[in-house]
Amino acid sequence: MLFGKEHVDRYRETDGAEGHDWQGTVTLLLTTTGRRTGRPRTTPLIYQREGDAYLVVASKGGADEPPLWYLNLQQDPEVQVQVKGDRFAARARTATPEEKPGFWKKMAAVWPQYDEYQAKTDREIPVVVLEPV
Repeated sequence: MLFGKEHVDRYRETDGAEGHDWQGTVTLLLTTTGRRTGRPRTTPLIYQREGDAYLVVASKGGADEPPLWYLNLQQDPEVQVQVKGDRFAARARTATPEEKPGFWKKMAAVWPQYDEYQAKTDREIPVVVLEPV
């Protein structure tokens, strides 16, 4: 099973032939700009399509603090996304309170652990919308 840097490297090298399908789900690569370093940071994330956009969840396994990639995109929402061999620029935003319930249900349908993660923390875990630009 691919994880972390190895997941990112194999995904890139194979245009997602290795790494896109992961534990019964599908993943994309999200590249944010480090808010302290200014360097690109790439994270593999489970996703679902929503029209032309892509949904991802900033869960960090239910930790009380958000994942670093989420903090990065709050400072700079201009990101790079790779889905299989397709690479594109996108703008990231947190789902609105009106959007979130439906988006959460869609994401938890493919990764039920999201509900467990939310139960572990008082932090409201955001759903992030990646809109191609």
